[in-house]
Amino acid sequence: MKRSRLVLGAVLCLTSFAGGVLVAQGPRRPNLMDAQQLINQAYDRIVAAQRANEWDMGGHAARAKDLLDQAKREIKLAAEAANRHEH
Repeated sequence: MKRSRLVLGAVLCLTSFAGGVLVAQGPRRPNLMDAQQLINQAYDRIVAAQRANEWDMGGHAARAKDLLDQAKREIKLAAEAANRHEH
């Protein structure tokens, strides 16, 4: 059980990072890039807290990660909308 959680956590962290790279799109959106990095850091800290506590804190940690994923998707959409507006 512990190993599968560790693997899942690692996969989620990598996808978080990959999502941040996609949104970054160079220096044109530095504020969105910064927001994305902070979300990734928060997500990683929640994963670390879950590992340290070896439980999901009543489902709240999982919910927080879901909301951070939602925020990352919204930032990506904001960057795409801004890029469309420029062209």
